[in-house]
Amino acid sequence: MNEKRAFITGISGQDGSFLAEFLLEKGYKVFGLVRRMSNPSFPLIDHLLDKVTLIDGDMTDSHSIYKALNEAMPHEIYNLAAQSFVGTSWKQPELTANVNGLGVARLLENVRNICPSAKVFQASTSELYGNTTVMPQHECTPFQPRSPYGISKLYAYWMVVNYRESYNMFCCNGITFNHESERRGIEFVTRKITHGVAEIVARKRNKILLGNTQAKRDWGYSKDYVEAFWLMLQQDEPVDYVVATGEQHSVQDFIDEAFKQAGFDKEDVAYHIGIDERYYRPADVNYLLGDPSKIERGLGWKAKTKFSELVKIMVDSDLKLMGVNK
Repeated sequence: MNEKRAFITGISGQDGSFLAEFLLEKGYKVFGLVRRMSNPSFPLIDHLLDKVTLIDGDMTDSHSIYKALNEAMPHEIYNLAAQSFVGTSWKQPELTANVNGLGVARLLENVRNICPSAKVFQASTSELYGNTTVMPQHECTPFQPRSPYGISKLYAYWMVVNYRESYNMFCCNGITFNHESERRGIEFVTRKITHGVAEIVARKRNKILLGNTQAKRDWGYSKDYVEAFWLMLQQDEPVDYVVATGEQHSVQDFIDEAFKQAGFDKEDVAYHIGIDERYYRPADVNYLLGDPSKIERGLGWKAKTKFSELVKIMVDSDLKLMGVNK
């Protein structure tokens, strides 16, 4: 059997690192697109650098995508590259649109010309739904994004559909709801909470400053979700799926669980949390809850890691980072 070749954009991020590990275990030859830097540092894939082939490139540069695809000639393409922080998208809307939206157009057009038989997975997002009144959200729920990030991803979503229908390409969207891990960037609220709790335990700080703690999300574990990405490309026909747990928790729930996992009593939590208006977004999405029934029926995929397990994994990792033994 010929070795399968996979190309991952965003390989150095949370999802990319877990997906690279997953594909290597399945015997794939893995290529990853990384931005050229004067001092390259890829801490999440340091342990994989002798097992994967990294190619310099950028989603804002069509020629570099062209060269990367020509070198990799992949059977499967996973586009995980993005300006992925919703808060930053208001500060850098043009960059967000260029990477998340036009970047996907550049990728699809190059795939069409270089390796049109390759299967393409696009990491879409629950932020497409915005403040919809439909609960839970499924594949046919109308989109109404409320951030430059969500809008950029909406363009990418429809470009995938357009290339699929216009050129008969195998490309599909995974509408992923929030998924976290111990590899999550510190700027994301979940990791900000678990890292902050670990710092409080280590007596390096006393409070965690946050914005809207009443927002509710459907939180899963990134390591579970990358299997869904892979399954979507193992099918005979390209289909878009919601990837979610089907359970909803508030940011406050996440705070309470993180402190609980670190050994705090519930009545002590409020003392360590401060609300700062600087962390409120110009427009927020209040409730997101995914309906995973289609992917459960169609692919047999179901989120394995429960909410409390996810928080424990993240807290334990950050405590270890702080040199604290539970």
